[in-house]
Amino acid sequence: MTSLLNGVRRTNSLIPLLKQMKITFSTETVQAAPLAVNTQKVSKAMKAYLERAQEHDNFMKAQTIEFQIGKRHLANIMGADPENFTQEDIDEAIEYLFPSGLFDKKARPMMKAPEEIFPSRKAAEFDETGRPFHSMFYTGKPNFFQLLHNIVAEIRKAQYIEDKMIQRGRLPAETDRLDMTGFAWLSKTDLEKILVETISDLEYNNFLNTMNRLAAQPAAFKCREFALQYAKPLIDQSKISEIPKPQFDENGKQFITTYECLRKTARADVTIRFPGTGKVTINKDHDITYFKHVQSREQVLFPMIFINQLGKFDVEANVEGGGVSGQAGAIRWGIAMGLRSFVDSDVIEDMRVAGLLTRDYRRRERKKPGQEGARRKYTWKKR
Repeated sequence: MTSLLNGVRRTNSLIPLLKQMKITFSTETVQAAPLAVNTQKVSKAMKAYLERAQEHDNFMKAQTIEFQIGKRHLANIMGADPENFTQEDIDEAIEYLFPSGLFDKKARPMMKAPEEIFPSRKAAEFDETGRPFHSMFYTGKPNFFQLLHNIVAEIRKAQYIEDKMIQRGRLPAETDRLDMTGFAWLSKTDLEKILVETISDLEYNNFLNTMNRLAAQPAAFKCREFALQYAKPLIDQSKISEIPKPQFDENGKQFITTYECLRKTARADVTIRFPGTGKVTINKDHDITYFKHVQSREQVLFPMIFINQLGKFDVEANVEGGGVSGQAGAIRWGIAMGLRSFVDSDVIEDMRVAGLLTRDYRRRERKKPGQEGARRKYTWKKR
């Protein structure tokens, strides 16, 4: 009993002290002062850095939306499906709607994705507390070393597949290897654009060695999609390989026949023979005088004049439909396409830049209702 009373006296003596600490007791709940949260201030430099990164991201998003809208409008103009409208279709549509005779390709009108026009920039690498997002940030070149890490992961993946094939009693065949014929690894400059980082020659050599090691794996065919991200096709060689080889006629002369030569509503097929004397036969019964105007005759002979081989080929053409300009343009395109089989790659590239190998899809523009012609309007009279 005595110990119980002593305990009550001690409790009563603590009440004034607890009141001074602003702690109150009730029969239902216990109330205490709220805990203070320490908020860390963000430095001005870090805040400006994050704002710049956010502005760039918003700018690229807006440009991407505008590009998608423009692509959809362009597809509707060309009567194509906007969902399946590729970059090649965009280039052809721009070339058709805005034909340009400028020699430099960079000066011609174009429509590309924002990622190809605006230089790449690194996204925000820190959070508000200053901690880097990337686990390899302190290597100095996180994107490059992440790429090497991904290549090694693909190598291990190919080795794992090879082991599984051997366990099943099947050895990897030569066809299972990664065939990079017609492709070359990205150059140092192109790789730096993708990584948005500057790398040294030694680091670039390390990249080449690891990619070659990946391609040499017996089961590297499973990594083809990854490898092609860092390889580019040899465009010149692929285009040259598509050029048909000349055939030989009964007289031992080489000849090439080009079918489906189109220009407006004219259709033609053109055969050129080498060596020749410069003879031009049109529809079996006519020579170059088939065209009454000098301009049309020059159009037909221009491909041979351009490569300085006038008088060394014989031309046989069958043409129908269209008018004088359309028939001359169809024959000219057929001659230019046939000459590829007799000249070297440098001359072919010059012909391509000059526009001789580009098919002209232009058509007569339709008349519009409410006006006199396609563009011509009726005379406006105020009274």
